[in-house]
Amino acid sequence: MVIIRSHEEFESYLNKELGVSSWHTITQEQINNFADATLDHQWIHTDPERARKCSPFKATIAHGYLVLSLLPFFWKQIVDVQNILMEVNYGLEQLKFAQAVVVNSEVRCRVTLRSIINLRNITKATLFIQLEIKDQLKPAFTGNVLFLYHFINDMVSTIPSAGNGCHQ
Repeated sequence: MVIIRSHEEFESYLNKELGVSSWHTITQEQINNFADATLDHQWIHTDPERARKCSPFKATIAHGYLVLSLLPFFWKQIVDVQNILMEVNYGLEQLKFAQAVVVNSEVRCRVTLRSIINLRNITKATLFIQLEIKDQLKPAFTGNVLFLYHFINDMVSTIPSAGNGCHQ
């Protein structure tokens, strides 16, 4: 695991692979729970029998947004960003779903720091993400994920709450 404590440390990884997460198995229970949470109960996700008979995948598949929602889980396995007041999900760019994730597939995340800039003491990191599927050549998806990091050392002078116990 990579540990990052400042903008400068983060910047030293520019255009380098930060790491790869462990494998995670996508279960039918996880797919069903996601369907309940999002109210998306399309049969291709939630009806194993119908999917076996009627789907080109011959099994249920994970929702695209389910596998996308695993990014924070995977990111925390790859990098521990410390000394921050706040971390904000800022956006996605050029996200492309390339292949369906069939139930019981194992997936993992590979991350490279694509760009990093200092926006008035807020670090904007653009990470190139690939969600790999075990034993498959094509990833489930690729794209850029953007995070904003408010490092404590950079923020103490600009945010009143930074010096009053609001950080850990």
